[in-house]
Amino acid sequence: MGRNAILEVEDGNLLNTLNMLWRKLFEKKVIDALLIPQELPSGINVVQTLVGSPESLESPNPLAPVLPVNSARIVSQMTKVAPSPRRVGVVLRPCELRALIELVKLKQASLENLVLIGIDCFGTYSIKEYSKLAQEGSPPTEDFLKGVKEGREDSSLREACQTCEYPTPMNADLIIGLMGMDFEKSILLQASTPEGERILEALELKDSNETEVAKREEAISQLIAQRTKKRDELLEQTEREVFGLENLLKLFAPCINCRNCKTVCPLCYCKECFFDSPTFEMEAEKYLGWAEKRGTIKMPTDTLLFHLTRMNHMAISCVGCGMCQEACPNDIPVSNIFRLVGLRVQRIFDYVPGRSLEEELPLATFKEDELQEVG
Repeated sequence: MGRNAILEVEDGNLLNTLNMLWRKLFEKKVIDALLIPQELPSGINVVQTLVGSPESLESPNPLAPVLPVNSARIVSQMTKVAPSPRRVGVVLRPCELRALIELVKLKQASLENLVLIGIDCFGTYSIKEYSKLAQEGSPPTEDFLKGVKEGREDSSLREACQTCEYPTPMNADLIIGLMGMDFEKSILLQASTPEGERILEALELKDSNETEVAKREEAISQLIAQRTKKRDELLEQTEREVFGLENLLKLFAPCINCRNCKTVCPLCYCKECFFDSPTFEMEAEKYLGWAEKRGTIKMPTDTLLFHLTRMNHMAISCVGCGMCQEACPNDIPVSNIFRLVGLRVQRIFDYVPGRSLEEELPLATFKEDELQEVG
């Protein structure tokens, strides 16, 4: 880790202080544009926005406990065809950063001219839950941060967030450190790359002391231990529920083949999905023949095949962001099942998605001494 600096919070207002930080990044010519979540005028939701000037920073709120989209998809959309010609600051949560690193390795995104700004994540609500809290009158972000500061557990957070063991950014140029900090007074800015060092130099902030860094590390360790315990309990339960073909069919029976899980997944990138191809366009006679032979067939067909095929493609790079489960209209525990399988596959290869750009994708790399016990 590089230099650590302290950002003093003015008047106890963290959001306003961060807003001034974004403006300084523009003014110091560190960035030419900024990808950041902003609150809608109604205040009941937050959307990702690409801001071209500091004057357009009307209501940025990367602290809002809601994740309407895994923004790795947006960065891929912006940079897949060609790298950004100008410097763009990208404010991302840990799962978004990890997904972006995987997309870069899959040649679906470019980091050229991007300034990666990672922010500690205490978790997020579903969009419906966040909107409900906002409509009840209390500012969700303020109440949420107050609860975090008081050490309250929030069972309303998305299940994927309650069981995420990677709450801090990996591979960011600049990390906005909230954990272990009294964020009504100050927060920690950590430079992880030479680019991050240049940013801190431009901001002219005072260095932190060892005590503040140690407090952050201790808070992170405690949260990881808590979340890992919940994750293991959840995956044990999921394994029981999914074990055997009968249970697998039962869990995926409500699937209506909407493919929402594929659409929101930050790592599904095929231009044409095999399941959208003519292979699965059948005439009525086919369905009638199958029904006559078997007595009954589930409609729509091939839903389980779709999920198993996608799982086969995604398991090694799944970052557990839970967007697939969030998007399912019938509450199928897609994310839990993918995490169960993904974690086991990743452990076989000692691979953590998004951990390193230099770490090659296991299924795209041949190692002669790998998986000896299989062959």
